[in-house]
Amino acid sequence: MNKELVKKIKENPDYQKLASTRNSFAIKLSVTMLAVYFTFILTIAFNPSILGTPISEDSVTTIGIPIGVAVIIFAFILTGIYTKRANGEFDDLANKIKQSIKED
Repeated sequence: MNKELVKKIKENPDYQKLASTRNSFAIKLSVTMLAVYFTFILTIAFNPSILGTPISEDSVTTIGIPIGVAVIIFAFILTGIYTKRANGEFDDLANKIKQSIKED
């Protein structure tokens, strides 16, 4: 890729919008996931009795198991949200950038 093409792409307002929107969205999702994960880990560290409570009196399974599974499922949901937006809005902007570069 030559330097003129790179410069053209970086100066494109659609590229700047794509980069800032995608980075902002990725940071928001990352912070959300980190908050959920660290809340779970800090609960284990500082108050393990909450997660060590059995689901019912006769149960061997503790409440921590379904909560841990929920954390994993939450990560998959966030991945799906990002993928949906990436395949829609972000791909549309990328295609628009490609078209504007081809036209020049």
